[in-house]
Amino acid sequence: MIKMNVFHRGHITNVMTYTQIKLFVKIAELASFTKAGLELNMTQPAVSRAISSLESELDIPLLLRDRRGVQLTEAGERIVVLFREILGTFAKVDQVVADEKGLQVGTIRVGAFPVAAAHFLPRIISAIARQHPNIVFELQEGSIDELRNWLETRVIDVALLIPPDGDWDTIPLYREKMFAVLREDHPLSHLPIVSVKQLSTEPFITCKAGYEPPIMDLFERAGAHQQSKYIVQSVSMALHMAEEGLGFPILSELALKSLPTGLVKRELEPNAYRDIRLAVPSIDEASHAVKLFIRTTLELFPPPPSDLT
Repeated sequence: MIKMNVFHRGHITNVMTYTQIKLFVKIAELASFTKAGLELNMTQPAVSRAISSLESELDIPLLLRDRRGVQLTEAGERIVVLFREILGTFAKVDQVVADEKGLQVGTIRVGAFPVAAAHFLPRIISAIARQHPNIVFELQEGSIDELRNWLETRVIDVALLIPPDGDWDTIPLYREKMFAVLREDHPLSHLPIVSVKQLSTEPFITCKAGYEPPIMDLFERAGAHQQSKYIVQSVSMALHMAEEGLGFPILSELALKSLPTGLVKRELEPNAYRDIRLAVPSIDEASHAVKLFIRTTLELFPPPPSDLT
C-alpha cells in the first residue's frame, strides 16, 4: 500500500493512500460512491470508510452528499486537480519501470469533439495498439468548452482542440476547409462559389461546436455582418434545420463527409478554414505514452506545409 506523508497540524502524519486518491478522483468523475466502488472493485462500506478517513485526516470536507448525488466542495475541486497530477506521476513511474523491462504500458486519456474523434482516433489507436497492446485508452467526447475544462483539470492528458488555445502546449494537426450549406432549391445553390456578402442577408444558423471564432473572422474579412437567427449546439441539428429551409450554416469538411439528401455545400469567398490542434498541459512533462500518441498522430496525419501558415 502506497502512502504519502504530509505536514499536518504541526507534525508529519501518514495520509492519502494511493487507493484513497484514486477512489476520490473516480468519485469526482462519476459523481457516485456506488459507481466508483464498482469500477474499483470496492464494497460500499469500504468506499465510505476510505473517504471518511481521508476527510478526517485532512480535517476538511471534500464531498457533499444529498439526494441529487455527490458534489465536490470548493476545496475538493482544487484537490481533485492535484490528485490527478499525483496519479499521473505514479503512471509515469510505472512506465519507466516497464521501459526498463522492455515493455510499453500506460494509460492515455484522450478528449476530442465528435467530428475529430471519428476522423482521427480510430486510426491512431489502431496503430498504437498493434505495436503496444498493453497501452490502455480512455476516450472522452465533448464540446470544445468541455475539452478545455477537462484539459485544465487534468481529466484528460491530450485533446484535439480548436483555437483559441489556453495555457497549454499545442501542435498544429489539421486545417479543414469550411463551406456554406444550402438547400438544393436555394437561389444561390447553383453557384460553385458563394460570397459571404451574398449570404449576409440570409438567416444564419450558428453552430457552437467550435465554429464561432473562424466564422467571426470570415465575416470580418469579408466586411459583412452575419444575420444569426438560430443558435444550435451540434452539427446534426444545424443540418436538420438547413433541411427545413430555416437558414444556412457554415460547417467544416470533416462534418460534411456525408451530406443529407437535398443539401449542397458551396465554397466561400473569401476562403474559410478551421484549425485543429493537439493540446497537452505540457509536452516536456507528458508521459511516454502520451508522447507516443503525439508522435503517432503526426506520423499518420502530417500537416502539409500550407496548413502551418
